[in-house]
Amino acid sequence: MSGAIHRVTVEPLGQTVNVAEGQTILDACLRAGIYLPYQCNHGLCSTCKVTVVDGEVDLGEASPFALMDFERDEGRALACCARPLSDVTIEADIEVDPDARNCPVLDIETDVVEIRNLSSDIKGIWLDTKGVTFDFQAGQYVNLRLPGIEGERAFSLANAPSEGLLEIHVRLVPGGRGTGYLHEVLKVGDKLSLSGPYGRFYIRESAEVPMIFIAGGSGLSSPKSMVLDLLGKGCDLPITLFHGVRRRPDLYFAELFEKLAAEHGNFTYVPVLSDPQPGDGWTGETGFVHEAAVRHFDGVFKGHKAYLCGPPPMIEASIRALMKGRLFDRDIHTESFLTKADADGPSRSPLSQRM
Repeated sequence: MSGAIHRVTVEPLGQTVNVAEGQTILDACLRAGIYLPYQCNHGLCSTCKVTVVDGEVDLGEASPFALMDFERDEGRALACCARPLSDVTIEADIEVDPDARNCPVLDIETDVVEIRNLSSDIKGIWLDTKGVTFDFQAGQYVNLRLPGIEGERAFSLANAPSEGLLEIHVRLVPGGRGTGYLHEVLKVGDKLSLSGPYGRFYIRESAEVPMIFIAGGSGLSSPKSMVLDLLGKGCDLPITLFHGVRRRPDLYFAELFEKLAAEHGNFTYVPVLSDPQPGDGWTGETGFVHEAAVRHFDGVFKGHKAYLCGPPPMIEASIRALMKGRLFDRDIHTESFLTKADADGPSRSPLSQRM
């Protein structure tokens, strides 16, 4: 039926959302400010699995590995792929988290107002929302739609939610069409369409414990947003930021964090170079970023919350180091940066969050 709108009731919340023809249940819920657990948004990971209690749905392109045949027979579905064919009631595994904010997903068009070289292969791009209030939680990301390029590209927001402009950091990926466009074609005055906010990478402020942020390369974006948000709200808990890059020219926003450290006694900034050269004149921390964290805390991380953002190898090494230092799964939160090539694999997504 052309233009049909179906109502989906989400249990145990008891909330109902309208779903347009062709729209997925997950998309409709997120746009209505109703959170359903999800990660890949491509039918690959099974995080958004729900039970259809009443009504009919089209299961879409759910992977047979993420949604097994027997699960389909039992009325299970992936919310990121499922489209209702009638009014539907679903049951979802929803945990209420006092620190999570459910910001409705919006589609907006922005103006590019500034592009800056942050390092040899990372650009900062600032976007004006043109009067649209874009509410998000520090640590979340947006999906960009780029002219002439199929699919969307995910980028974490690097500005504090209280700031007027949206800021993203883009590392040039060799052969990457999306990052190539943003580095080589995009110019000030252009327009960019985006949707968001997405993601469940956020600060667990209610824990009221010291925080460790470990970032690798352009993975600095989310921690930058989080640190600025915390300090801007007057947080007085100890906050330590480790930023790992290869060489000194790769280090960016160092002056900002040094200034923040001078102004806030509870904030410590530790830049780390993995491959310093004689010409760098570097006297700071060297080696891998997780190794610097181990040295800084004498190998003991118990009593902290840790937030990790960067490439998968850095994330994995940091998790091992933190757990060896008596920090366990419930206190480690990650955001892993993957490229479009990773997303095209059998079990990857543009951006995945480990809760």
